Order: sequence, then C-alpha cells, then structure tokens
Amino acid sequence: MKTTDLIFDRSYVDGKWTTEGEASFEVFNPATGEKIKTVADGGIAITEKAIDAADSAFKPWRKTTAKYRAELLEKWHNLMLENTAQLAEIMTLECGKPFTESKGEVAYGAAFVKWFAEEGKRAYGDVIPPHTEDRRLVVIKQPIGVVAAITPWNFPLAMITRKVAPALAAGCTVIIRPTYESPLTALAIARLAAIAGFPPGVINVVVGRDSAGMGKFFCESEKVKKISFTGSTRIGHILMAQSASTLKKLSLELGGNAPFIVFEDADIEKAVEGAIVSKFRNAGQTCVCVNRILVHEKVYDEFSQKLSKAVAALKVGDGMLAGVSIGPMINKSAVEKTQSFVADAINKGGEILTGGKPMGECFYEPTVIGNASREMNFTEDEIFGPVAPLYKFNTDAEAIEMANDTIYGLASYFYSESVSRCWKVAEALEYGMVGINEGLVSTEVAPFGGVKFSGQGREGSKYGIEDYLEIKYMCFGNII
Repeated sequence: MKTTDLIFDRSYVDGKWTTEGEASFEVFNPATGEKIKTVADGGIAITEKAIDAADSAFKPWRKTTAKYRAELLEKWHNLMLENTAQLAEIMTLECGKPFTESKGEVAYGAAFVKWFAEEGKRAYGDVIPPHTEDRRLVVIKQPIGVVAAITPWNFPLAMITRKVAPALAAGCTVIIRPTYESPLTALAIARLAAIAGFPPGVINVVVGRDSAGMGKFFCESEKVKKISFTGSTRIGHILMAQSASTLKKLSLELGGNAPFIVFEDADIEKAVEGAIVSKFRNAGQTCVCVNRILVHEKVYDEFSQKLSKAVAALKVGDGMLAGVSIGPMINKSAVEKTQSFVADAINKGGEILTGGKPMGECFYEPTVIGNASREMNFTEDEIFGPVAPLYKFNTDAEAIEMANDTIYGLASYFYSESVSRCWKVAEALEYGMVGINEGLVSTEVAPFGGVKFSGQGREGSKYGIEDYLEIKYMCFGNII
C-alpha cells in the first residue's frame, strides 16, 4: 500500500466509513504547522452509533472460538508489519516523533496483537475439588462485553493495540476513541483490521474534538461494560466518577513522576545511555519518561558532564529528516509549559547545563538542569518535555525517600553494580515498574501499569487479558 491509501478522514463504525453532521477539525503536522487532513467530527452522535454497533456485534463475536479470533489477530499483526513504513510516516506526520521511533512503535504495537492472539487461547478456567460427593465445581472465563478504549496522542498505535488486542482475544468488541491531535494512525489500522477480516462492528473508531462529552457518554452507557484509558490523572478521576452509576470496570494508566537514581557504584557510561533513552524518547513526551534524575554526590560531577555532552549532541528537527533524534512537541502550549518549568528552576537556583530555550513554535532544546531542588515545580509535576533535572543525594535511604516522595507510582529506574542493593532498592521503590540498569522497560511480555495515583490494572503479559474477562462459577449438583 501507499501511505495515502491508509489516510482516512472520518470515523469507522460497523464496518463503514461514517460521518455524522457537518462539523470537522483539522489535523496538523507539529513540525511544520502544515495541515495533513480535515477530519469529520462525529462527536456524541457517532459515539452512540458505535456503541450500538459494538453491542450488536458482541453477541455473535463472543461465540467465536479463541482459535478463530487468534487467526484474525495474526492477520492484523502481519498487515501492520507489512505496512510499517506507511504507518510510521502517518505517525510522524501527526504527532512529530522521529521516523525511526515511529517504525519502532509499529513493531512494538503489533507485538501486542501477536501476543494476545496466542494468550486468548490460554484464558483457562478451573475445576475445583468439590466439598461434597454429589457436586462438581467449575470456573470458566467469559468476555466482559463492549469495551471503550480512550487513547492519547503520543503513542497513537501502541496505546490502541495494548488495549484492543486483549479485548478482541477475550471475545469483546471495541470502540476506539483516539485523541483529535493524532486520529489518523487509529483510522489506518482500522482499515488494516477490515482487510484482516474482522466482522463489522467488532472494531470501531470514533473521532471528534469533544473529548469530555464523548468520554462521559461512554461512562454513562449501560452497553459499555469496560473503559480502558491512558492519559492524565485528572481525567482518570473524572472517568471513574462518571462511571460510578454504571459500576463500570476501569483500567487506568495515568500520570507519572519517574525517578532515575544513579548510585555511586553505577556504570556511568551505561547510566548516561539509559537516561538518554528513558528521558528524551519522543522529546520527553511519554508517561514513563524520567522526571527526576537523582545522582549520588560522589559521581554527580562526572555524570552531569557526560549527560550534558550527550544531550547537547542530540539532533532536533522534523522527524521525517534523517538523523533527527528529537522531534517537535505536540503543540505550542506544550512548549510554553516546558519553558515555564525551566524558568521556575532558574528562579529557584537551578543551573542550565545545556539547552534551555524554545526553538520555533513547537520545538524545545533538549535540556539538562543542575542543582535541582525539591522546591522546583517539576519535582511534583510531570514535565512531559525534553528537560532533565539533576538532584544530589548522599545515602541509599535518602535516594529512596526522594524517589517515593510523590503521589505517582508508574515507572522508576536506577543504576548500581551491587546485587544486594539492586534487590533492596527495587523492593523499596513504590512503583509498578522498575528498570534496574535499564532505561527502557516496555515489552508486550511484561505487565505495564502503575500504583498510587498512576492508575490501576495492567496491560501486556499474561495479566493483560484478565480485565477483559468475567469469572463465572458453576456448581453441578445431584450427581449420583
């Protein structure tokens, strides 16, 4: 296929490209400011149609075999990989990440589809030893029903497949609601799903700017049995409150404040490499990006110098250009927020070691700030931009206390060559994920998710399908 064969301008509902009303919105390339596409805004009306379509499709879909569903998921996976370059180009155009990163996301996102194609065939139940001679006790697992997947702009493919693949494998039908900043990737993979052979209504994609209204409609619909959301903690609170009346099952992957600890016995070269990949991927705009780098005072000077040199060498520009490692931020507001963090840090005694300035409307220099302190705003708030603050610590206990001093608990990282320290620190960190001498922890085979205000539920791994299944206990009596 050509890239243009995968660019669509309207919602995909019940197997058809559908519009509702005359409203529309434009999708822009954040690197150039150029319009990519004008997209029909379906709003709440298209959301209601999609829910009805998914509800109708659920009844026959749930009766299909896990093997049949796996075959369709395998075809979908293969089509994504076959069209990697086209999907990556769409992704880079609408959200700005470098083309090489976008290609990596296609592989990463497709891996969830393949994983759950197999995992759906392993949603085993149980036979329980009975408590009386005339009874037999059996547990089976059944699909929960219609699932709404609300996804962010920064991973427009992988955030979808992490939610949708286990839902489909379990026998659920889905409605995908991508953000209006980057809806084109979602529509592209919907086209590939249709080619793979998914029946109408099993996979639906609704696009529109009314995030609050469409989300509330999902929450209050009795036909939608589960919502899976990735985004801010603030919106997670709202969705949970709005779902109370329907007692909906929720999976929430929310905000983060990831610490990156460099102990005095760390391999500094490897720690710098890990900090680069975990801080500056997608211009720092990921939920598991490092937010605070805590460095032992004995190695602070060495680490800060080497990190600053490596960061200064990062090439900033349009993600479609060769050699670019840092693309644009998603919009002008994101740049302004980043600049406000830097200004606050400077006013409170921080030192810019490299970077520290906007580069045009949607670009910001990769930045390292020394002498960071807890009084600075980014100590508590998620940066979501290419700024790396460096804090000093003296003891293991101090590092752990600083790392855990946050309401969030998504990802954390640390570097040490001591096996004993690695076990103790990993167990003490209050986070759902811990990278030990590793700055990139995401994979389809491991559970992704957080604790505290970073959410609930897990995506990926054998645990990722459980939230899409209901447990049913069956008691057979009078067996003589």
